[in-house]
Amino acid sequence: MQTDILENFRDILGATGVLSGTDVHPGYHTDPRGVGDVKPDVVLRPTSTAELSQIMAICHAATQPVVVQGGLTGLVVGAIPQHGEIVISLERMNKVESIDPKAGTITVQAGTALQVVQEAADAHDMVYPLDLGSRGSCSIGGNLATNAGGNRVIRYGMTRDLTLGVEAVLADGTIVNSLNGYIKNNTGYDLKQLFIGSEGTLGLITRATLRLFPKPKTQVVAFCAADSFDAVSDLMSHMRSALGADLSAFEVIWAKTYDAILSDVAGVKAPVAVGHPFYVLIEMMGSDPAGDTEKFETSLAQALERDMIVDAVLSRSTAEINAFWEVRDGMAHAMGKQQPAVGFDISLSIPDMKTIEEVLLTRLQNALGDVRLYIGGHLADGNLHLVAKAVGDEPQPKGQIQEIVYGWVGEVGGSISAEHGIGTLKRAYLGQSRNSAELALMRTLKQAMDPKNILNPGRVFSMQGNHL
Repeated sequence: MQTDILENFRDILGATGVLSGTDVHPGYHTDPRGVGDVKPDVVLRPTSTAELSQIMAICHAATQPVVVQGGLTGLVVGAIPQHGEIVISLERMNKVESIDPKAGTITVQAGTALQVVQEAADAHDMVYPLDLGSRGSCSIGGNLATNAGGNRVIRYGMTRDLTLGVEAVLADGTIVNSLNGYIKNNTGYDLKQLFIGSEGTLGLITRATLRLFPKPKTQVVAFCAADSFDAVSDLMSHMRSALGADLSAFEVIWAKTYDAILSDVAGVKAPVAVGHPFYVLIEMMGSDPAGDTEKFETSLAQALERDMIVDAVLSRSTAEINAFWEVRDGMAHAMGKQQPAVGFDISLSIPDMKTIEEVLLTRLQNALGDVRLYIGGHLADGNLHLVAKAVGDEPQPKGQIQEIVYGWVGEVGGSISAEHGIGTLKRAYLGQSRNSAELALMRTLKQAMDPKNILNPGRVFSMQGNHL
């Protein structure tokens, strides 16, 4: 990098805002799985939107590509630097700027950790309902950039549904301030939606105004066992009808995954006995302390009478609620313990979820021999997490496994990414879920907003020809 440009950065950010050489530790170029072998020459750490705007104006003039980072908890290699890129870390833009419990809003900087936002809401007897296993380290900017989902989408929606406004810096340094606290605002294009889910390719989110909700007065959780997928889907329909909007989570774990959680995750105890094909965590959050538990128990008893479940345990304390959720959260840890393996985050219809294990095992084993599948996820919003492991193969035949899994997802009209984004990891398979007209429009937007292709280049899709 030219010395004068580096000095300009130091003039804007100060000595601690520009890192280079040995100050650039692996945390700036390695993700949680250890992926990332390109050490950036420079890491820029702005503390304000104004500073970021000045940085981007310099980068735009010099055609200097950048990659933006939040908590670096992503799973699609979207924030890991590539050759020639400088890193812009938003770690110092981490303030909760304002909170309005009456309006149900909170405005925060993009580098603020999700858990900090949750705790700020909790202090005002409110809740910010987005919840992820990486809550302590993932950032709000990253949540918005990937349109994160999490455990309670069935009730509160994705990050997109929880966002009222954003502020972003464009490739040339222009600041677009679309912060507001209004649910209703039909004044032309909804510009915030250009940035939410675009993975930093159209603009860099700097601040956001998010929706808060009254803290539920009751929380009841059940952990159940079911003997067929049809029973699970019937159970979901039944609980939706019985609990209405108070149904806040419906999580399903396939048998092999449940076994792996119990054997591979320390401290987790089995709520119900092993030996069943499916396990379900059901959560209700309500506002009637006197009647909610009774309503939940009645609904669960009806499900038992109708053979939708064969065993169930109902929470009687906060400790039991946490213990049940530890089993569900243990799924990610158990899947991680299967490494080397190939992971997936997909959306499917309920009928396709019913056949996923049989179809994919057949196709993978025909091609690769002994293959193990670990499946579970957010059934009520159509999102499953999947790990495929070719036994005895090191390294894994990743390309073959991806071709088979994503090929099938494309055949049935599913999504190759439910909540993790595309990054660079899934870029080659984007065409399985998006048609040529959609891809062309995406490229048109990218060309209009970032004509020099310096914002997270190569993420989501390539601007080179028609290659993804």
